[in-house]
This record gives sequence, structure tokens and C-alpha cells, in this order.
Amino acid sequence: MGEAPNDPRSTDQIAHERAMAEVSDVLLNLEHTISRAKKSLKKLGDSPEEHNARLALRDALTSLEATRARLQKDTYFGGNELRLV
Repeated sequence: MGEAPNDPRSTDQIAHERAMAEVSDVLLNLEHTISRAKKSLKKLGDSPEEHNARLALRDALTSLEATRARLQKDTYFGGNELRLV
């Protein structure tokens, strides 16, 4: 992908915007995964296998929602502070 000759952005700014677009794609994939997991929960029946799948999906949803919340918060609402984990 080439840069436009009249693009006023610096190379660093362009790289930053591309990196943030990747993070945005990850958030979008998390949203889609969470949505699919919720739909799956509604369709599961009462067999032992489906019961186990329901338990696993609930655990996965908890983790996915926490991951989405943290990524969104740290990416868009974290300010310029460096977070030490």
C-alpha cells in the first residue's frame, strides 16, 4: 500500500493508525465471537454433551467479555498512561 504524495501525516503516524486498525479488527472479532457464543447458548439442548458445551460457553463468554472490556478500555480510554501488568 503506497502513501499518497500529498499526505500530511508522518510515517510514524501512518504506522500508528495501521496498528490501531489491527486492534480495532481484534475488537470486532471479539464482538462477533461473543455474539455467536450467545446464539449458541440459546440453541443448545439438554443432552450431556450440550450441557457440557453450555458450561464451557458460559466460561468462555465471561473471559471473552472481560478481554473485550479491557482491550477497549485500555485502547480507547486509557489516555497516555503506560499500564504496567
